[in-house]
Amino acid sequence: MGMLKEFKEFAMRGNVVDMAVGIIIGAAFGKIVTSLVNDVIMPPIGLLLGNVDFSNLALTLTEKTAEAEAVTIKYGVFINTVLDFLIVAFAIFIVIKQLNRLKKAEPEPEVTTKDCPRCYSSIPIQATRCPHCTSEI
Repeated sequence: MGMLKEFKEFAMRGNVVDMAVGIIIGAAFGKIVTSLVNDVIMPPIGLLLGNVDFSNLALTLTEKTAEAEAVTIKYGVFINTVLDFLIVAFAIFIVIKQLNRLKKAEPEPEVTTKDCPRCYSSIPIQATRCPHCTSEI
């Protein structure tokens, strides 16, 4: 019974719950970014590049035979994957940059106290005499 109690404490700890929420939100955000890239960003880029598709580029090491498939290095697929990554990374950068811009900066709290130069006690900022050591400020 002790192990079950330990597991419950572990699973309900704040860090674990926060991590689970982060993963779920991250997966949902990933779908949004994927849609942004595939449905909004890639069509104009494909149009500008003349519908270039690198996925057909490959280096054939051995030809296809009756017994075995061809052995190829599909560097075109790799190029497409790298381009997709760069576009997704840039899209995320732009989205995060805009979100950070929309956040309001918290105003700094107003200073209401200062330290006495003699006894270093905290006193009101408008005080002219320290209530602790009675020295003039």
